Amino acid sequence: VQLQASGGGFVQAGGSLRLSCTASRIIFRAYDMAWYRQAPGKEREWVATIDSDGGTNYANSVKGRFTIFRDNFADAVYLQMNMVKSDDAGVYYCSTSVRGQRRWGQGTLVTVSS
Repeated sequence: VQLQASGGGFVQAGGSLRLSCTASRIIFRAYDMAWYRQAPGKEREWVATIDSDGGTNYANSVKGRFTIFRDNFADAVYLQMNMVKSDDAGVYYCSTSVRGQRRWGQGTLVTVSS
């Protein structure tokens, strides 16, 4: 599986950003997809998941502000980030689990300016 994340960049606190991740070498529609993030000096943390049926779950820290959605025709998963806070800064990774092993994309950096 290959996961390619993009869309990171600079965003002002209170602003919005949309991250994208395209997947290849998997039957995308069959897989749950997730976003994780890692802030400098902190461990990687889970942000949101969308399952193959479209059900979603969010970390409490982003609930009500972020939306994960997918396009099975484009083999892509997205993370719409609204009302961004300084704590949202970090490298964002899309991820899926294949045969019990978590796979990661290369990450995309989100920088939040106040």
